[in-house]
Amino acid sequence: MQKSALPNIDRDLKSYFISTGFIDLLPLALTLANQLGYCNGEVIEAICKVADKCKEYPPTRNRKAWFTKVFKEKLNEARADILRISYLQNM
Repeated sequence: MQKSALPNIDRDLKSYFISTGFIDLLPLALTLANQLGYCNGEVIEAICKVADKCKEYPPTRNRKAWFTKVFKEKLNEARADILRISYLQNM
């Protein structure tokens, strides 16, 4: 049995990265999210947004640099979306 390279990763989070095709960038995404102070829910929302953007504007040269830039942008959007939903539910 092969050990997972990322044993402490939530299975749901890992499955989102697998389904979007960015599993190879999961360590980078977790590092960025940790440095910027985002939680797993925001990371899941962001990776879905990154996958949507990739369908419209796929990376043409440097996939890792493209992902870094777009993922940071989408993390901010994800936090805003989650805060908006929370606010609207508490009205």
